[in-house]
Amino acid sequence: MTLSPGIREIMQKGPVIPVVTIEHLDHAIPIADALAEGGISVIEVTLRSPVSMDSIAAIAKNRPGMTVGAGTVLNPEQMKSAKDAGADFAVSPGAYPKLVQSSVDCGLPLLPGAATASEMMTLMAMGITAMKFFPATAAGGSGYLKALAAPLAEAEFCPTGGITPETAADWLALPNVICVGGSWLAPKHVLAAGDFAVISDHARACATLG
Repeated sequence: MTLSPGIREIMQKGPVIPVVTIEHLDHAIPIADALAEGGISVIEVTLRSPVSMDSIAAIAKNRPGMTVGAGTVLNPEQMKSAKDAGADFAVSPGAYPKLVQSSVDCGLPLLPGAATASEMMTLMAMGITAMKFFPATAAGGSGYLKALAAPLAEAEFCPTGGITPETAADWLALPNVICVGGSWLAPKHVLAAGDFAVISDHARACATLG
């Protein structure tokens, strides 16, 4: 069993993958547009609201230049639904064989989560070397991940969870980090206010991190 191809290329699209929970379907396109205006071409839409799948479908259909992922994918059923909605990739907080196999079966690149060396080695044994380090800050921080760079030299990461604009550069400086996941680009209070210009400003600031 091997990971569906393409996830590393998606991780290389920019230094930050915005992690967004969309509560209102009519926000989906404005959020995607705001990120694109700020120079970001990838978004992870978490499956944490009733309109998540519809938001993914709307972005996939109407903004083909935006690479859209489904986040918080927990089971094969969600994997298939994400693929059917038009998602370009999936992200999970952890991983297990059936979930990984479902990504292969439906051809949806998966960024699986891992927090310990044992979890990372288990994924590597499946042929997976691109992973989400989650929850990044709570699981040990950048020092922990840096310490794994030598013994797990083939593993590459997108740390996510607790990362801020102030700490992102430190994570990105690690030899085993390709990009980071950031929820700060579209925080709840900004979305509630419909202040999409702020999202564009945050996206532009991310360019300085690359």
